[in-house]
Amino acid sequence: MKRSRFTEEQIIGILREQEAGASTADVCRKHGISGATFYKWKAKYGGLDVSEARRLKSLEDENARLKKLLAEAMLGKHPPKAAETLVRALCPPCNDVWTTYFPRLTAG
Repeated sequence: MKRSRFTEEQIIGILREQEAGASTADVCRKHGISGATFYKWKAKYGGLDVSEARRLKSLEDENARLKKLLAEAMLGKHPPKAAETLVRALCPPCNDVWTTYFPRLTAG
């Protein structure tokens, strides 16, 4: 996936610039972004502080990593017990996922 030219801090700054009274078109033109990009950012980052945006990004990264691990386990790229051990180590609250979706693996 293509990386953004703007960091979360910059995106929040752009959104706050528009909230301060500048028109959306002027803000978009000044920063070289489209209106669609601005409104997509507003839907995702509107009302967030910089620290909250960083936390959101870290949670999205962790979620993607766990989804990939689960998909690989379901496709058989890792032995089931090894995948279960990794998921249990990475995400203790996700332990009930294994008992729910893979009862035969956790039974014995």
